[in-house]
Amino acid sequence: MTTTDTPDLPAIPGSAPFIHNVDCAPAYWWLDILWVILADAKDTGGRYSLMYELMPKGSGPGPHKHTWSDETYYMLHGEVSFLVGEEIRTARQGDFVMVPRNTRHAFRVDSETASFLNGYTPASLEAAVIELALPAPERVIPPKGATPLPRMTAEQYRRYGMDYVPGPNPLAPDAA
Repeated sequence: MTTTDTPDLPAIPGSAPFIHNVDCAPAYWWLDILWVILADAKDTGGRYSLMYELMPKGSGPGPHKHTWSDETYYMLHGEVSFLVGEEIRTARQGDFVMVPRNTRHAFRVDSETASFLNGYTPASLEAAVIELALPAPERVIPPKGATPLPRMTAEQYRRYGMDYVPGPNPLAPDAA
C-alpha cells in the first residue's frame, strides 16, 4: 500500500455520525484530572476512544504501558514532559505525541495547567474512567481532596490493558 492508497476498511458496525462537545460530553473527576469523554467504545464500535483532559501542575502518571492500545496526545495548552521509552521530550500547544502499544511512558505537567486530547486505538482507558471516577459537578480541575480515590490496582490495570512499569520514574519531582 502506498501513502495514496485507501484501505478497504468497513464502516464501524452500527455506528452513526455524532458530535460531542467538551461542554456537554460526560465529564469525570479522577485523581487530580478533569476527564471529558468525547468518544467511547460504544460510539466507535470499540475501534478508538478520545478524551479531553485538564490537569494541574505536577499531574501525571508514573511509568506504565498499554498492552492493547496505541495512545496519542494532542496538546491544546500548557507544557508537559513526556517519557516515551527512555527519551524525555517536552510537548507544547500544537504538538502531537504518539505512543505505540507496549511502550513504557509517563508524563508530568510542567506549566500551571495543561490540557490535551488523549486517544486510544482501540478504545480502552475511557472504560476505567467511567468505572472508577466521580461524575464532575463542574468542568474544572478537581479541588484538592475532592476525589479521594486510590490509584488503580494491578488487577484494574490489567482489566484495561495496562501494565505498571516498576522502577524509577525520571519525571518524579525528586528524580534529579
